[in-house]
Amino acid sequence: MTIKGVLFDFSGTLFRIESADSWLRAVLGELEVALPDWESGSAAEALERAGALPGGAHPGEVPGHLAGLWAVRDRSAELHRAAYTGLAREVPLPDQRLYDALYDRHMTPPAWQPYADAAEVLAGLRERGIRVAVVSNIGWDLRPVFRAHGLDPYVDAYVLSYEHEIQKPDTRLFALACDALGVDPRDTLMVGDDRGADGGAAGLGCAVHFVDHLPVDRRPDALRPVLGLVG
Repeated sequence: MTIKGVLFDFSGTLFRIESADSWLRAVLGELEVALPDWESGSAAEALERAGALPGGAHPGEVPGHLAGLWAVRDRSAELHRAAYTGLAREVPLPDQRLYDALYDRHMTPPAWQPYADAAEVLAGLRERGIRVAVVSNIGWDLRPVFRAHGLDPYVDAYVLSYEHEIQKPDTRLFALACDALGVDPRDTLMVGDDRGADGGAAGLGCAVHFVDHLPVDRRPDALRPVLGLVG
């Protein structure tokens, strides 16, 4: 197989969301809501357990009244916001404005950090003439995050679930990405952190490579093997 195109997942693959503590503290500061450190820390832990931070830990258990919404959360911007603010509202917070503000915060470039080797690998693929697409289950436009962190010039196409109302592992989303790049799925490598969602690319004939969804400081070079895989 000669790899002509590489598809990358976003969260947990090329970028990592900030910690729940940083996420909550940023919004508390923005809204000028004062909380003692111990209370803020406790609330951040509860929000993380609830799975309320998009890109963070999945909920240990989705409340029954949110289960249907959770299953289709990445099919539209409205469903995505409703699912995550719904999970956040399972955690008592001192100001009702916080729930929507927390959701808004996670869509901003400062909330995300690229993995240390992301730019190196994307630049290496560009030098080799290999086309790149980002394929993400998501409910908002992540392009500004790539632009703000200087990675947008290395991406040829973005295929986002909410723009097509299709979620991974549905092979149709990967097919759209391959079409956007003008490459055959059999000449394409999918790189992601979710064996269930990203593994769906194998059903289309793509090769698949997985990385671990870890904090940035614990995963300095997991993307580098991609350059070896493409030759």
